[in-house]
Amino acid sequence: LRRQRQMCIRDSIYLLIINAAAFMIMCLDKQLAKHHQRRIPEATLLGAAFLGGSLGSLLGMLIFRHKTRKPKFYITVPLLLAVHLYVFFVVYGVQPLA
Repeated sequence: LRRQRQMCIRDSIYLLIINAAAFMIMCLDKQLAKHHQRRIPEATLLGAAFLGGSLGSLLGMLIFRHKTRKPKFYITVPLLLAVHLYVFFVVYGVQPLA
């Protein structure tokens, strides 16, 4: 039980950091786009979402109105979030609300 709690804390810290980073990367890319500067590659934006930052990426997309017209993003990022939530529920035995 103690080991599972330590894993949960470690994983929660990781998810907090990767989601904050994904959110900030989305914000930075939006600012670069506004100023017609060199952009962050889409692979980097999606990579951050894939590595666990899907919630931060999705919030960044919605708050900054960034990449919301690109199917690669408006389909992939929510799907990644669904997968990440499913894995979280399975790993930690959390029962989602029915």
